Amino acid sequence: MKILFFFGTRPEAIKMAPLIHEFRKPSAGFDEIKVCVTAQHREMLDQVLDFFEIRPDFDLDIMRPNQSLFDVTGKALRGLHEVFDTYKPDWLFVQGDTTTTFVGALAAFYEKVRVAHIEAGLRSFDKHSPFPEEMNRVLTTRLTDIHFPPTPKAKENLLNEGIAEDKIFVVGNTSIDALFLCLRRVSEKSIEDFESLKPVDFRKKVILVTGHRRESFGKPFENICRAIETIARQEDIEIVYPVHLNPQVRNPVLRILKNIPNVHLIGPLNYPSFVWLMHRSYVILTDSGGVQEEAPSLGKPVLVMREVTERIEGVEAGTAKIVGTDPEKITRETLKLLRDPSAYDTMAKAVNPYGDGKSSRRILDIIQSIL
Repeated sequence: MKILFFFGTRPEAIKMAPLIHEFRKPSAGFDEIKVCVTAQHREMLDQVLDFFEIRPDFDLDIMRPNQSLFDVTGKALRGLHEVFDTYKPDWLFVQGDTTTTFVGALAAFYEKVRVAHIEAGLRSFDKHSPFPEEMNRVLTTRLTDIHFPPTPKAKENLLNEGIAEDKIFVVGNTSIDALFLCLRRVSEKSIEDFESLKPVDFRKKVILVTGHRRESFGKPFENICRAIETIARQEDIEIVYPVHLNPQVRNPVLRILKNIPNVHLIGPLNYPSFVWLMHRSYVILTDSGGVQEEAPSLGKPVLVMREVTERIEGVEAGTAKIVGTDPEKITRETLKLLRDPSAYDTMAKAVNPYGDGKSSRRILDIIQSIL
């Protein structure tokens, strides 16, 4: 039995890494386990691969400056076609909602290779938000043979779309597996081990900010920056913002925030550094799906700077709150968490609905039983 893991971005690599290690154990009993990356995100992907000691068997290396979705889709599809000419697996594993994910499922369909979709069933029910991820998820579902949703709600979404129940297995999210694995490696490190974080005063409450979503480019992103500018007036806080490399993110961030003393604009962090920073933050403001899953396992309240989220389980559990891109709402809810211990504890102590760190083993057991 031959299996090919196919991914291209940092979040996919993080969530695939514990699964790849589980499947590569001799006791797993597979004939061949290979890894193919598109490198849709080159530098950030490579950092994760190095940390988890994963060497791709195939590297499509498609990333180019200012690439469009047309570029990513076309290059990834042609590249995987060439891989299938030399190595045709029995199963292709894809993860999440990237363009790489959809292309992998489509190419596998063309080659009659079975598809397993990790983190299946997430829905915002708005095809333009998140963009293009929502439609990547929906289209990948139609091409998938075995679905691994992280939560019962995600399973319910799949059932409502007509997916047979015997093809759906709720397993939690492998991001929590990766998080716990990383925490074991970095928990003993100090600020001296992270050069870009040395200017941050961790004696104060640290607010971690991440933002990069396409649907927020333009005015919504400026609104986010204006909110951060207002929040930064509090004297007892430090704000750390690892700024995404995309110019549509960097330009407004640098223009509005670069001269504020307690706002630290740093480059993108590698995965272990980011986990260390999450662990030592007080509140997290983000539009990232992965952070919505991971931060609750660390007891960190999450304010979601998006109008909708496909990870509604966190909102319902109380670990996350949607604040959108309205600067007044972002500011109000952040200050509430800074000033109201009761409001903070309610979110910080809520139970993470996304997993317990054992998802990869569950997936392996299910695949073995199916085969």
